[in-house]
Amino acid sequence: MSSHGSSDEKHAISHSIEKAPASPEVTLTSAGKAKKAKKEKVVHNAELYAAIQEANINPYSKESLKLYLSVFIAFCCACANGYDGSLMTSIIAMESYQAVFPVGDTGPLVSAIFSLYTVGAMVGAPFAAILSDRYGRRVGMFCGGVVINIGMIIISTAMTTPQFIVGRFVLGLGIAVMTVAAPAYAIEIAPPHWRGRFAGFYNCGWFGGAIPAAIVTFGTNYMGNNWSWRVPLILQSAACVLVMGAVWFLDESPRFLMANGREEEAIAFLVKYHGNKDPNSALVRLEVEEMREGIKLDGIDKVWWDYRPLFLTHNGRWRMAQVLMISIFGQFSGNGLGYFNTTIFRKLGVTEIPQQLGYNILNQGISAIGALTAVTLTDKMPRRKVLIIGTTLCSFALAANSGLSAVIANQEAERGEGNFDLSYGKGALASYFLFNVIFSFTYTPLQGVIPTEALETTMRAKGLAASGFIVNAVSFINQFATPIALGNIGYKYIFVFVGWDLFEALMWYLFCVESQGRTLEQLNWVYDQPNPVKASLKVDKVVLADDGTVIETAARGVSGNADRADAI
Repeated sequence: MSSHGSSDEKHAISHSIEKAPASPEVTLTSAGKAKKAKKEKVVHNAELYAAIQEANINPYSKESLKLYLSVFIAFCCACANGYDGSLMTSIIAMESYQAVFPVGDTGPLVSAIFSLYTVGAMVGAPFAAILSDRYGRRVGMFCGGVVINIGMIIISTAMTTPQFIVGRFVLGLGIAVMTVAAPAYAIEIAPPHWRGRFAGFYNCGWFGGAIPAAIVTFGTNYMGNNWSWRVPLILQSAACVLVMGAVWFLDESPRFLMANGREEEAIAFLVKYHGNKDPNSALVRLEVEEMREGIKLDGIDKVWWDYRPLFLTHNGRWRMAQVLMISIFGQFSGNGLGYFNTTIFRKLGVTEIPQQLGYNILNQGISAIGALTAVTLTDKMPRRKVLIIGTTLCSFALAANSGLSAVIANQEAERGEGNFDLSYGKGALASYFLFNVIFSFTYTPLQGVIPTEALETTMRAKGLAASGFIVNAVSFINQFATPIALGNIGYKYIFVFVGWDLFEALMWYLFCVESQGRTLEQLNWVYDQPNPVKASLKVDKVVLADDGTVIETAARGVSGNADRADAI
């Protein structure tokens, strides 16, 4: 377990922070002040921008590399979830699996096998919040790995459908614990200007699991015996074992430490990883003062059942609105069809199992490219515009897919099943792949970013638990209803999401609060305003010298007072 240094060092750092002014200022020489201003730059928070410019964190330092390792371990938690998301769609298509569990690829039994995973995750979400809030984010990640390994043993040794379903339930319990602790950890250790990339990279772990699962099942399918589906199930524990072994070598989240009265350790973390080891760093001073103001040591995060702040205040309701929208829309925009890719491919004319599994690998790969591209831009792109435009484009891609699928269905009705013009099948397949790329670019990084940014520290674990419950409730609908719907009405089910995605885009336009470019604590001011959406779109200006140095800020105070101009 890592340490932040001796208690005397921690006290000295904390004392230095106490003496520091509340608002960060960049100290310049008189010559610096005399520099001729080159241009004005529009930013979401001038004070934060100036502090970041002054901090100038070295992205290749030993401390930064340790941060990358930390977020990679959180990423592995998302890998465990993504592995399952791609795993069952491939296993259900295997002849060796169907010989032991003759459930078909659509219908109620398939629904039960898929959806019991999400039921387990829904049951586990409240307990996940308790673990993460009381014992820390690292303990939550470790305990989630333990439960997943238990589920892996149950499911990989199953020879009856009931045991298989029980294993799915236990796996869901473990995933819930991991995916509450991990995103909170990823965002809480990140410097403010790296936050989007850290949280976005975490959520891309879904593909870090989905792609290996698709590749493994493609290969083991050729084994032609029970090991063809048992081996992929056993490998489900790989990411969990890595997390369980590595998590104790990481530093705990500074916001968790601050919220639990361990302020000196929290400050030591910030100085080490955000301040280039300088206790007088403007960025460290800004973060510490805002964390002190924003974290209420009133014990509300210690009362496991108390979710009232998320619903009973203006601030809490707006925060929870962001969580609700990204949780529901991020699962119910048509992406739930991905659990049944092999079934969809078959309906579009891809009838050979190796081909279906191969297309599943291709789909996961190109979707991952879309998601990773978005991650590199997450700290620069406005979240609100991305969600509005991206969701609209998702609707268009699904409309193309469902329209071409309708032509295929009509031709099959006239000519017989499997007899249709191949060009329509290729077009439908291409539009389905296009939808997945657009969705992955739009939602995959932001599914990790939006909830963690919207929730304040003392309610973050509970809010993420609530988000996890909602996500899995919607996933349950997807996984239970989709096999039945595809069996009964086929391509017509996709039309539901064409209209729904347009509705989602409207909701993002009306209610999405822009969180890009602000510290987590500064967002508290935004959510306290009568209209948080309007407040979040307000910008500040900074004046830059010829060399890019900030020499003046025109900043709106996060307290909601009138604008002020600060000469730096």
